[in-house]
Amino acid sequence: MINYIVLGRFQPLHKGHEYLLNHAFSLANGEAITIAIGSAQKGWESTNPWTFEERKSMIESWLLANDKVAQIVGIDDLNDPPNWVNHASKFHGAGTLVTSDNTTKELYQSSNFPVEFVELSNRDDFEGWRVRQTLLMLSTVYEDDAVRSVMSATIPSPIVEWLINNDAIFRLSTMVSGVNVG
Repeated sequence: MINYIVLGRFQPLHKGHEYLLNHAFSLANGEAITIAIGSAQKGWESTNPWTFEERKSMIESWLLANDKVAQIVGIDDLNDPPNWVNHASKFHGAGTLVTSDNTTKELYQSSNFPVEFVELSNRDDFEGWRVRQTLLMLSTVYEDDAVRSVMSATIPSPIVEWLINNDAIFRLSTMVSGVNVG
């Protein structure tokens, strides 16, 4: 059985991640899928606003809405690129990595790890920092339909709903302002 692995920080899961996940599911054709959440030890900071458990919950909401099943694992940062693949493999296991990131592709290929590279046509639109900046701008907008309308361009609907229903957007304004709320 082949294991297809999608690796990301998912801060939050956006449409670029969704594209990779759908590609992995189409390749898998019933085989195993592992979603590996990087920077698992991070959370509640401006570049990593959501904890591993929150990101796992986001992904589970997407899986449920799309009638898909996957194993979800967390991987703490190692900050040692030459040893990353060996470290990460202890969590996501063997298989084929599905990625759209050239650096990650090269890192895994240099460790003789099978890689399925996926070209994204609008990759710049789906950079996590851009998505978080948009969410930051919306973090003080209290009209859910307006937030949904703007976020739907880059974030899948189940994740938009998760972010709204879990008050997970407001947090961004407190991180930038230096205000600590709980």
